[in-house]
Amino acid sequence: MKMEFEKIMKLAQKYEPEITKFLRDMIAIPSESCQEEKVVLRIKEEMEKVGFDKVEIDPMGNILGFIGHGKHLIAMDAHIDTVGVGNPENWKYDPYKGYEDDEIIVGRGASDQEGGMASMVYAGKIIKELGLEADYTLVIVGSVQEEDCDGLCWQYIIQEDKLRPEFVVSTEPTDGKIYRGQRGRMEIRVKTTGVSCHGSAPERGDNAIYKMGPILSDLKALHENLMDHDFLGKGSLTVSEIFHTSPSRCAVADSCWISIDRRLTAGETGDYAIQQIKNLPSVKAANAEVTMYLYERPAYTGLVYPTECYFPTWLIENEHPVCHTLVDAYRGLFKEAPQVDKWTFSTNGVSIMGRFGIPCIGFGPGHEDQAHAPNERTWKKELVNCAAMYAAIPMIYAKEYAGKMTDRTKNLV
Repeated sequence: MKMEFEKIMKLAQKYEPEITKFLRDMIAIPSESCQEEKVVLRIKEEMEKVGFDKVEIDPMGNILGFIGHGKHLIAMDAHIDTVGVGNPENWKYDPYKGYEDDEIIVGRGASDQEGGMASMVYAGKIIKELGLEADYTLVIVGSVQEEDCDGLCWQYIIQEDKLRPEFVVSTEPTDGKIYRGQRGRMEIRVKTTGVSCHGSAPERGDNAIYKMGPILSDLKALHENLMDHDFLGKGSLTVSEIFHTSPSRCAVADSCWISIDRRLTAGETGDYAIQQIKNLPSVKAANAEVTMYLYERPAYTGLVYPTECYFPTWLIENEHPVCHTLVDAYRGLFKEAPQVDKWTFSTNGVSIMGRFGIPCIGFGPGHEDQAHAPNERTWKKELVNCAAMYAAIPMIYAKEYAGKMTDRTKNLV
């Protein structure tokens, strides 16, 4: 495919202005979780413009664009919701008007993760122009609600849309590397209860906030002693929120609860992480309640698809056919060997591979440290490189590696 690689790169470079404009159009449309409708419609317009064979929006609001009609179903995914702006004073540029020069694009969603969508759509155009269609069907997915509940969109796509690809490329930012796994995560709630009374005589009541104090100390210590893994890294724990109820500011608090962001490395399951906290002496002494959060916020379409806030760890082997597919594409296009690594944060892979065992592999424009940050940016060169990669991957897989796939991909965790 030497000549094809050269043609693919030239076309990707040619379309840099269109990729850039499309990304800036998406950035200009606020699209926080459950408010993605307008950006979905903008993506639909671009998919139709560049010649996708079919474009659909499912009942959850995910957009799916199809290219080809072959037997090997391949998917590429970008979540197209973003987090909020945070403190506007931390932004040098307007987060939606953004900023652009010869090298970078700035704006909310530039790296996390609308850049991936811009590159995917123009990969579709490159495939069409160069006649790179083979015995595959490529579906480009713009998924919703990932920032609120990663993987929920793919639970719906697999279980309700009945779409089960042979593998999925996640276009979350990978710093120019290929990623084959990530730690999982879960959202845990710990609640203490007490008895309120007038603040002038606190001994008459039972202060739920005081009960939480020793629990916070034990949680901090627990973080230091969590499991480690030579590739995925260490499990982690942090208290992310704290709440209480009280009749007034002149009263003893009668309840207190905290949210815990728990990152799970290899060997750590949801049940294991919950039991760790239940076993803490302070939790037992306070008779605290330890539960997992439930996500049931309506999509922008109004659909509610409840799920527990447990997002499993996943890791595929370095020698997996989909790893070889992306490594071959990278070598062919860029004439060097890629670095294969893992994400620090969480992605829709928690459902794709973590829940359903569908191989997931990552390659996306942008850098992890730009996610959720003020003055978020991405790099035009990476947008072009990713468009070229996404155009090359399906042909390589269909011709070289589809026949080497096994019925089941082992999750190495």
